[in-house]
Amino acid sequence: MAKNFLKSSLENASFNIIFQILFRCVTFVLNAFVLRHVSQDVVGVMNVRLLLLESTILYLSREAFRRACLSKTTDHNWAQVINLLWLTLPLCQVFSLVFGYIWLYVLTPPSEDITQHYTLGVWSICISCIVEMCCEPVYLVSQAFLFVRLKVVLDTIQIVVRTFIFTPLIVYQPQSAVLAFSAAQVISACVYVIGYYVYFYVYIKRRNEKISLRKKDDDVPRTGKEEMEDDFPFESLTDFLPARIENQPPVNYRLANLTWSFFKQGVLKQVLTEGERYIMTLFSVLTFSEQGIYDVVNNLGSLAARFLFRPIEDAAYFYFSQMVRRDSPIQEQNQKHMSESSNVLCQLLRCITSLGLVILVFGQSYSTLLLFLYGGRGLISGPGPTLMRAHCLSVLLLAVNGVTECYSFATMSTRQLDRYNYMMALLSILFLIVSWGLTTLLGGVGFILANCCNMAARIAHSVQFIKEKYHDTTYQPLKGLLPGSYFLGMLVFTGTLTKISEMYLFDFHKLLHLCIGAVSFALVLLAWGYEERDLVRLGVDRWRRRRSSGAKQS
Repeated sequence: MAKNFLKSSLENASFNIIFQILFRCVTFVLNAFVLRHVSQDVVGVMNVRLLLLESTILYLSREAFRRACLSKTTDHNWAQVINLLWLTLPLCQVFSLVFGYIWLYVLTPPSEDITQHYTLGVWSICISCIVEMCCEPVYLVSQAFLFVRLKVVLDTIQIVVRTFIFTPLIVYQPQSAVLAFSAAQVISACVYVIGYYVYFYVYIKRRNEKISLRKKDDDVPRTGKEEMEDDFPFESLTDFLPARIENQPPVNYRLANLTWSFFKQGVLKQVLTEGERYIMTLFSVLTFSEQGIYDVVNNLGSLAARFLFRPIEDAAYFYFSQMVRRDSPIQEQNQKHMSESSNVLCQLLRCITSLGLVILVFGQSYSTLLLFLYGGRGLISGPGPTLMRAHCLSVLLLAVNGVTECYSFATMSTRQLDRYNYMMALLSILFLIVSWGLTTLLGGVGFILANCCNMAARIAHSVQFIKEKYHDTTYQPLKGLLPGSYFLGMLVFTGTLTKISEMYLFDFHKLLHLCIGAVSFALVLLAWGYEERDLVRLGVDRWRRRRSSGAKQS
């Protein structure tokens, strides 16, 4: 049965955005709570040193497999895919041992005055990563067969479990914050994995019962949901385990080669994505206390990027990877699909660029207010506001880079991916050098400026790839990078107005300053809606149809 990949991608993005908003709100409140109970040094150890270890192990262990195995899922031999995915477990074990050793015996550990549980924290991260790898095959199957709500529910449960374990422990034992952090990591990972297997145990059991009943009534037409259940190729939980395949290789070698290409690329992308944390960790350019402050400001500055842009990128990657073939020119593919995918890319670029510009403009005038509301005078007396304003530029570039790069990764051939890996290697080296130099000169702001340079270079490469991809066609998806003139003019006007408001009103009339920002934002939104009225009308029509269909079903 043909799957509606655009619809499922939009649903996936919607549910992920909702989850990310919930997750970031919880994290936002939790960080404010933690700052009032533990020292900034401990925040630096947990949020920079230990979470960097987790990010490194998980990304290198599974990201390449996810990207490769989510390409053209309708063509998969799922037994071979499951065998390939179980390689993530031994790979994660190797990475856990290697990086765990580095974090304990190569890097400079925090002093016992900061925490006495650093070693336990490192090994708890390694154990939680290995536990999470045990559900990787089930996770990817849920994504491939469009179980879009399952991921959101289980991610939410994981965050809730982690929060309800961590928070009470630091209230009663603030000096054991790293111990509480370690317990929360391991227990939440176990709950997450169990949740996936319990769900599919129940789903497969019910599916098999329904299929047995339908076989008795062959004349009854099947619904779309029943057809999807029939297409599901797994009949028991044992089908998710590795197995020998008769008369076939154990894995699909084409997917294995694609995974290797993504893995080489992933190493470099991880360095670029977490470059500032690696610089902090490897070269100790900032103390643990300074790392804690930088992390707080960085989390606030990247709220939009984390709860909005990443889910959109994940959904867009899945959509483009299903609609556009990697090894064929645009002219030789289904033109209906090419027209739709080009229009989706154009509209996506326009929306994401407009949103990034809004964040950049309003961030210059409201960074100080945000930090004041979050952490009081302590966060605005130092470099916090400057860090936040610089982050706003980074958010704009991150938004554009996320969409252009996800399209490139979804449509590049294996050879093009390999060539891109060499360019990423050069970028990684230059990024680390620039980060170290700028941080030595400018402190934390240097990290952000170096990241901006890195993303600008990646955007330029992806734009060039898309331009060549659509060469000699009538499609022009890159027009989406240029917002309308009314919208840009309104941004200039409101940006000037809010900056004047900050200069003269912030110290004495903060509420009035906030109200001026709200009115200015409404004007910008109206200008954007006027210029993009066709897109707004389409969205309203879709919402009305969905609402009316939901009312009829109820």
